[in-house]
Amino acid sequence: MVYDSEVNPPQRFLQSALPLATAVLLVAQTADFDGRPAVVLRNDKIELTILTRGATLANLILRDDAEKLSPYWNTDRALKPHGPPPSPLAGAIGHFLCLDGFGAPSDEEAAAGIPFHGEASKQQFETIAGTATTIKLKTRLPLAQEDITRTITLLDGENVVYVNTEVENLLAIDHPISWAEHATTGPPFLSPGQTIIDIPATQCRVRPQKAGSTGKLAYGKDFVWPMGPLTKGGSVNLTTVPANETSLDLASCIIDPSRTYGYVTVLRPDKHLIFGYVFRREEFPWLMSWMNYSGDARAARGFEFSTQPFDVSHRETVDIHEMFGTPTYKWLPAKAKLHASFLLFYSKSPDGFGSVADVKFDNGRIQILDKSGQMITLKASRPL
Repeated sequence: MVYDSEVNPPQRFLQSALPLATAVLLVAQTADFDGRPAVVLRNDKIELTILTRGATLANLILRDDAEKLSPYWNTDRALKPHGPPPSPLAGAIGHFLCLDGFGAPSDEEAAAGIPFHGEASKQQFETIAGTATTIKLKTRLPLAQEDITRTITLLDGENVVYVNTEVENLLAIDHPISWAEHATTGPPFLSPGQTIIDIPATQCRVRPQKAGSTGKLAYGKDFVWPMGPLTKGGSVNLTTVPANETSLDLASCIIDPSRTYGYVTVLRPDKHLIFGYVFRREEFPWLMSWMNYSGDARAARGFEFSTQPFDVSHRETVDIHEMFGTPTYKWLPAKAKLHASFLLFYSKSPDGFGSVADVKFDNGRIQILDKSGQMITLKASRPL
């Protein structure tokens, strides 16, 4: 995170700011997304649907893809072929923001009204500026007393979405912040034996057991990515999606400390599609894998890059203090602002392109290298 106690944000965020006057004439297109109010941003390459509730990234497509396949998790749409359409507000969806909270609150926080994963994903965001390719959204967290401003930008000629977020502490006290970008894929993009997930992780730990959990991974055990330890003995490759299996597991990994940028890629070689994220490791040093393999359309795979390793309360992040030599919490100082950014990309992949070995981001481009030496190069002209 970049801490800034001044009124104006750092220079790297100024380029995404929009004059408020443009909001009147050039606001992004409004839409109804399965009964949810939304806005749509599009350029010549991609189209992104954003829910105004939570500023959730709900749907992403390549404009020249006849199938219009989105990589994002959408339980409502996935379940529709299997029965009556569910309530439009029933299912979880896409990439949502966990702030200020990631996972279950403490008993005291819950009693005070703090929900699971914090308030941000439940709040209505106001559009304060926008064009056909950029939108600036803002909301207030009434319990946490924080203001959130989220700017989402597409540029013509690029298969990239840039997301900049500012959190302002309205209180006159420092406190630890819980911030996770809950990116999630689901069926039909998530497919057993087909989907491949890669991250530049080193040390990892299986989440300690929750009451009633029935995972296949050995709870609380450390391992080196990607080979997760099994309760029954042996290990399993966590980059792949198993077939004919139901399990629920969570494991958190530290992004390689030698890297400036972390990444996650989600590849469908059979569909010739690749989706992914790039983020600053100093801002999000942890990535938690949520592996919810239900064996049906409710399945999900979360790759949640965050300020903390596990989805636990503020108190627990401070009590843990550090894991693998890396702090497990960050401070949001009194009356100050915290800034973070990431980008996501969605593109076609060539024949034979396989498991990703590295993603590089510099000189106005993203280079995605697979283990056979093939490379995808995407234009990405805006810095993080």
